Amino acid sequence: MQEYTLVSDYRNNESLKESFNSLVMQTFKLDFRDWYDKGYWNDSYRPYSFVDKGKVIANASVNQMSVIINGETFKAIQIGTVMTDENYRNQGLAKQLMQHIMKEHAKSCDFMYLFANETVLDFYPRFGFTRLHESEFSVDLEKSSIQMNTDAKVKQLTIENDLSLLERFAKNRYVNTKILDVEQNESLLLFYFTVVFQESIFYLEELETIVLMEEEEGILRIFDIISLCAPNVEAVIASLVKETTKKVVFSFTPDFTIEGMTATIMQNDDDALFILSKKPLLKGNFMFPLTSHC
Repeated sequence: MQEYTLVSDYRNNESLKESFNSLVMQTFKLDFRDWYDKGYWNDSYRPYSFVDKGKVIANASVNQMSVIINGETFKAIQIGTVMTDENYRNQGLAKQLMQHIMKEHAKSCDFMYLFANETVLDFYPRFGFTRLHESEFSVDLEKSSIQMNTDAKVKQLTIENDLSLLERFAKNRYVNTKILDVEQNESLLLFYFTVVFQESIFYLEELETIVLMEEEEGILRIFDIISLCAPNVEAVIASLVKETTKKVVFSFTPDFTIEGMTATIMQNDDDALFILSKKPLLKGNFMFPLTSHC
């Protein structure tokens, strides 16, 4: 089998960074440039890549995470951006990268985890990872006493005009829950601001709260609530719902109870959670915040 060069932590190497991003765009249809050109790629995110003649051909990245579970803080490694150029597949490159990452980081973290799509659900158990099913938390507004706040001022934010506000909130955000959340997650949150949810950022001026959200066919999906202090979630919902809104779905684990709220375990094969841990850490209903996925 042909041997390739294994490189890592090359965020200051412009050539490799550009090649890495080209493979990201080819694989995930995402463009990281706006994120790293603004200086948001920090030491917590480290790619491990095979390189052939200066070209990144396969990659698996680690993101060092500080994860809060039931009030206890854990050091975690999240593995993401796993990809192989289509011309270099079936050579075991992803397997080699996983083995290298697990060996290098085994003693530096309390657990490892990742999110996988349906094409690789059988791949990660080979390394000892166990699949866990997350839950979807939602509120049926017909069973809730929440009333639409017609006086609420909701402003859509843009990277061009509101970047300083977004940076301040990302740096100083309040950790929403001690049940399951991440802290010191500025870099990833700025990734979601600049790359994933550019058209979905809204600011509730009176509540001094940023919300990442989308509404379609009567379902309001709240991807994250970012505030500098504990947010008033019922007031947030009241400020966002419309007369046509039937249901509110949260992409994180709430630590609040709202009339009409339910939690349903979901078997999501497009974003399946796998964890490698010496002891069980998560049980019952939970969801890792969407904006903490790398």
